[in-house]
Amino acid sequence: MTVIVLTNCPPGLRGFLTRWLLEISAGVFIGNPSSRIRDVLWDEVQQYAGQGRALLAHTTNNEQGFTFRTHDHAWHPTDHEGLTLIQRPNTSTDSTSSATKPGWSAASKRRRFGKR
Repeated sequence: MTVIVLTNCPPGLRGFLTRWLLEISAGVFIGNPSSRIRDVLWDEVQQYAGQGRALLAHTTNNEQGFTFRTHDHAWHPTDHEGLTLIQRPNTSTDSTSSATKPGWSAASKRRRFGKR
């Protein structure tokens, strides 16, 4: 089983994929092509995706029973002791960067202008 998910890709690419896969929802394609055809399809998706993103998931003979590939995603597959996991970007903010700047608090304004 092969699943390809396209986001913000050209309509021509979607039409190209419907030759071998069934589009079950907008941008979601499923099918059971051979591994050679799947690799050719993925190469075409990467070449013609433009500004869009793409995700390929397919069955394989490993412990998870599937594997996946991404194109222009912020989340990337990472191998962790034989398992493929998704590595998300670190979006947490540092507490020092979100601290208020000196001079913006009410106490700082009172000190600056001499009102106590």
